[in-house]
Parts: sequence; structure tokens; C-alpha cells
Amino acid sequence: MIALALLLLWDFSGLDLWAVRLVGGEQGFAWRERWLTAGLMHQGGRWLALGLILWMLLHALHVPRWSPWAGLSRRERWVGCGVMALSLALIPLLKRASQTSCPWDLAEFGGNARYVSHWAWGVLDGGSGHCFPSGHASSAFAFLAGYFMLRRSRPRQARLWLGALLLLGTGYGLAQMARGAHYPSHTMWTAWICWTLAALSERWMREPTPAQPA
Repeated sequence: MIALALLLLWDFSGLDLWAVRLVGGEQGFAWRERWLTAGLMHQGGRWLALGLILWMLLHALHVPRWSPWAGLSRRERWVGCGVMALSLALIPLLKRASQTSCPWDLAEFGGNARYVSHWAWGVLDGGSGHCFPSGHASSAFAFLAGYFMLRRSRPRQARLWLGALLLLGTGYGLAQMARGAHYPSHTMWTAWICWTLAALSERWMREPTPAQPA
């Protein structure tokens, strides 16, 4: 709830537009097609997410002794994988339904749209839309369920998993902002949605406690 309050505060502060103006101008975004942002961080991130979800599914079926998921129940593994898959599917669906355009569509950055907050539902900005929240950031944040899978039996690995995903997702968000593909809030909302889904699913990962005899 604290994270949600801070996120809403950011949304209503107008800092989204201020942030993208730091990396874009009348000529657009210099980092839009660079190898680091468009190649490694964008395309590479997609392949990494695909490889990671396949790896998770394989380990849900059969867990090698060296796997970080060793010791987890079948229920924990499959619920965790289900939440990850749900996050990977939900964020693009929300994005597809959104009327918010990307920063590179704005007139001040060489496009033909005007800035409209993603809270202004039903108000068209004149651009192509379909840009909120950040689908690419879900390539990292969708796997936050792994933290809740691990934190009971392997707390150290859980913290490492969480830290790595937060760094990776933040890196994806910064790269997409530098390209003009997303505002910072787009990444923040993706992180919050994925975290909330993962946190709510934790109770379903645990085996039901047998009822005590009267």
C-alpha cells in the first residue's frame, strides 16, 4: 500500500514528462535504436524472459538437486509458474487496451501526439496508443513470484532473486525511457502489478494445513 501511494504521488506530480525530456528533444531520442538499448536491453531481454520461463517450467516438472527450487513442493512450483505466466500475459493485455501513447509519439519529440495522463480515460492523445503499462519491464518483474516461492525455505536465495530482478527490471525501464518507448510510471506500474499478483498468490503456494481434531 505504501508503494501504491508513492506510485500515485509520482503519477500526479507530472514528473513523467520531466524525466523523458532529460533524454529526448526535438530530434527524438538518440538512444532509440542503439545496440545497448534496442538490441541488448530490449531484444535480449525478451529472449532472457523466454528462456527463464521455459527453465522454470522444466524445473516445475522435475527438480535437479542443484536447482534453487529443490525442496519446494510441487504446489509451490506450479503456482509460482502460473503466476509468472499470468503476469507475462496480463501486462501486454493491459497495454493493448490502453489509449496512452509512447513518449516518442509526442509532437515535442517529433511525433504528432500531445501528452495525456494515462488516468485521463477516454481522452485520446492523437497518437498510436497501446503503451501503458510497460510490457518489456514484465520480462523481469513477472518473475517476482520466485521470491515468494523461495523466502520460506531459502531466504538468502530469495533475497538474491529479488535483488537481481529489481535491478534487471529497473535497467529495462531506464533503457526503454532512453529510447522514448515508455515513461517511468509505466515501468513502476508493471512492477507494482506483478508484485501484487505474486504477493497475493503466496497463500496458494502453501499446502493446506490439516484440520486439527476436535
